[in-house]
Amino acid sequence: MKKIGILFGQENTFPQAFVDRVNQKTSGTSIAAEFVRIEQVEQAVPTDYAVIIDRISQDVPFYRAYLKNAALTGTAVINNPFWWSADEKFFNNALAVQLGVPVPRTLLLPSKERPHDTNHNSFRNLEWTNWEAAFERIGFPAFMKPHSGGGWKNVYKLDNAEEFFRAYDETGQLVMLLQEAVDFTDYFRCYCIGGKEVLIMPYEPRNEPHLRYATEMKTTGAASKKLLATMKDYVLKLNQGLGYDFNTVEFAVRDGIPLAIDFGNPAPDADVHSVGQQNFEWVVEAAANLAISRAKAQKPGADNLTWGTFVRQSAASGAAPAPKKAAAPKQTDGAVVAPKSRTQKTAE
Repeated sequence: MKKIGILFGQENTFPQAFVDRVNQKTSGTSIAAEFVRIEQVEQAVPTDYAVIIDRISQDVPFYRAYLKNAALTGTAVINNPFWWSADEKFFNNALAVQLGVPVPRTLLLPSKERPHDTNHNSFRNLEWTNWEAAFERIGFPAFMKPHSGGGWKNVYKLDNAEEFFRAYDETGQLVMLLQEAVDFTDYFRCYCIGGKEVLIMPYEPRNEPHLRYATEMKTTGAASKKLLATMKDYVLKLNQGLGYDFNTVEFAVRDGIPLAIDFGNPAPDADVHSVGQQNFEWVVEAAANLAISRAKAQKPGADNLTWGTFVRQSAASGAAPAPKKAAAPKQTDGAVVAPKSRTQKTAE
């Protein structure tokens, strides 16, 4: 039996729907889904799960360590816990530029307060930010948000330098991004599951959370078809580049051009009460199909994670050349004699 598990926290609608859908699809086969059960966790000991859908480890370090151990011993974890733990919004934006996906102008800011166990000597290499140059580059209005975070936590909309400094004083040890505000005519949130299934949803981030999907696409006619095709292409490029199995990408559309705003979500919202019934149905179906496919392909003890093209290409280009094939040992009077090394020959 290959088991598919879902690891979750406070959400209530998606986990049960996911388990029910998988079991409905795999009835009578050797694949079944359930809520993950964790007991004693020992290093290098495999779990009982071929696949785990992770919905909570971004908030629970214990779960994150459990999932890395599970992945090391053969579980296909969705999303890859090694990758999402390493990436962050600033890197994602930089990679998007290399992939040809438009993003807002963005600067990385040093934290307002020094991290614990550091002093002024820890920052000898840092020239303090030229704020006038920064404001000229980004302009106002602007957004300031953590370089690694989510859930709209510690996000500030700023209309001038005075508001910036007042907000910056509140950020403590957080490393922040300063990003141009996009005056958008359309806004979208796009699911991408399995690196190939895409659902584009009109979204209004200025509404209350439960009403953000209660909106419609403003662009019409031939322009709408072009816009949808472009966003789908960008979504696939980003997710295949980053290696996310289950992710959302947000786009703000300015002058007909979709700019990617947020696109690294270890556990994107999938609650029926926020995304709506129709979108929820799509997500449950696509996630179930992905999990079943990964369970069928899973090889016990192997690396069953998804790695993005950025990592795969980096690993391939940095790989050491294959060693030259050693000469076969000589056979002498029934004994095997290894060929002499260059060192041996020189010493002789």
